[in-house]
Amino acid sequence: MTLGHKVRLIALDIDGTLLDSRWQLPEANRAAILEATRRGIEVALVTGRRYDFAMPVATMLRCPVTMIVNNGALIRTSDGTTRLRHLLTQDTALDVLQRTQPWRDGAAVIFDRPCENQLMLESLDPDDTLRYAYYSRNQQYIGFAKPLETCLTEDPIQVMFSGRVAPMREAEAVLRREGFAEHYSLAVTLYEAKDFAMIDVINPAVSKGFALAEWAATRGYARGEVMAIGDNHNDLEMLNFAGIPVVMRNSVPELKTFGWHETLSNDDSGVAAAIEKFALREAASCA
Repeated sequence: MTLGHKVRLIALDIDGTLLDSRWQLPEANRAAILEATRRGIEVALVTGRRYDFAMPVATMLRCPVTMIVNNGALIRTSDGTTRLRHLLTQDTALDVLQRTQPWRDGAAVIFDRPCENQLMLESLDPDDTLRYAYYSRNQQYIGFAKPLETCLTEDPIQVMFSGRVAPMREAEAVLRREGFAEHYSLAVTLYEAKDFAMIDVINPAVSKGFALAEWAATRGYARGEVMAIGDNHNDLEMLNFAGIPVVMRNSVPELKTFGWHETLSNDDSGVAAAIEKFALREAASCA
């Protein structure tokens, strides 16, 4: 982005970026986003979350936002209108499940459905402290199928694995070396301090960056008019696309190796600081 261009689209990751470490929305972040939208800048939440799990965050912002969810597989307006969608094929999802049996207790299949049976599991263990808190907040969307393969009656959005970092790294390694790996892509999110990781197996064309580029083209925005803020591995392509890429101070170390702008941490309203610096006044591109 050259000096003098104005930001027309702000792409924001949610967890570890927009929300603080207690998963709360800092008032400074909300105020900066509201001011940006008041000035006519479009704001998109670009997240690995499902639409219905991201919407409570969007509601807290109290302004219209674009929802780029499931790591870019689905784009909706905040009123629920689907604008773009890229699904994983049933056959690929079936192959993935069959090759990942050792991690089945952390597997889920996610569909684009109105409410019931959006997120399919084999079982839900109340003693599973890693996942139970998340799933218990989404019970109205959860269904069960055993074996999990039997739920594949249509193309899903994704297959998801979650668990401790070490076994998830093992699952990722298996998925990356499979002979049919060209039929999907992986979005990996790691929280080393919490010893928790997630792997989303999605359409091979899909990433946060692909979706952001597709949406920017649809809206007529040049790359130099797009600002993105993120903190984790699955934000890499999104940041690489944006004319103004900004990483959180609390981001994974890899994202700090590209010479991109760095803002304050998520506990210090880093999103607000970045919006005020780069979007509410003109900024030069990152070299």
